Amino acid sequence: MYQTFYGLRQKPFSLLPDPRFLYASRTHGIALNLLEYGVAEQTGFIVLTGEVGTGKTTLIRHLLNMVEDEVVVGLVPPTYPSLDDLMKSVLLAFDLEFRGMDHVEQHRVLVDSLIKRYAEGKRSILIIDEAQHLGVQALEHLRIFSNINTGTDHLLQFILVGQPELRTVLQRPDLRQFVQRISVDYDLEPLTRMDTANYIRHRLEVAGGSPHLFDHAACAAAHFFSKGIPRLINALCDLALVHGYADERSQIDIDVVIDAAIARSQGGLSAFETVPDELSRNQVKEQILGATV
Repeated sequence: MYQTFYGLRQKPFSLLPDPRFLYASRTHGIALNLLEYGVAEQTGFIVLTGEVGTGKTTLIRHLLNMVEDEVVVGLVPPTYPSLDDLMKSVLLAFDLEFRGMDHVEQHRVLVDSLIKRYAEGKRSILIIDEAQHLGVQALEHLRIFSNINTGTDHLLQFILVGQPELRTVLQRPDLRQFVQRISVDYDLEPLTRMDTANYIRHRLEVAGGSPHLFDHAACAAAHFFSKGIPRLINALCDLALVHGYADERSQIDIDVVIDAAIARSQGGLSAFETVPDELSRNQVKEQILGATV
């Protein structure tokens, strides 16, 4: 509804993980370089963690767009309540048949498929999302999968993506053999205030609008309420554009962002921190403006 008013080709702050909008902040740039390195060097296990909404899925989507044709990627969704279900999910991710087979037969199907692909000059990567839900048994089973190699090359590479709880699980003493096989490991951090401003401008520019549609103070306010979490930045900025359009504002300033944060919090489902009521509005505004100096 606001795209035409602000000269945008599309919504710049969609919550969907669109790799076209990836902004390579310092932390995201490092993460992407490590992912690319891990895939290129065919390391065993890659672990990427981060708080909810920090952009893990967007990074993985971007990585998938960059992999070469000889790389076969299997995606395992976060739906594996048991070890048996995990095995079936792995086979399903690579479009392999598993129905009517016991666990040993399913394992053989996977191994045979990996060997066949390797003989054809292809290699396989398994990406497991929300990996913090994997239990110790499932992780140990993945470690056993990693033994499938030629002596010089891994036939199956793993990328585990999860929330910080995954690190807690991996720190268990009984998983030390698993941890020794992790070659690349990175924890995504929230965006800094400066990166938040650049992130907002980048997304506006990619969407075909002016990178300065949000002024400096508005960007600072977006960082203040979101704590630098990209998903929360998107939610707040999208709502700010709705408010700006309703008020026919040619530019989004700090007041529009504060209005959007307050409006979102009134429903009781806001994930933003330190949202003011109207009585404390000026104090929060002064705090934001003081931080921009």
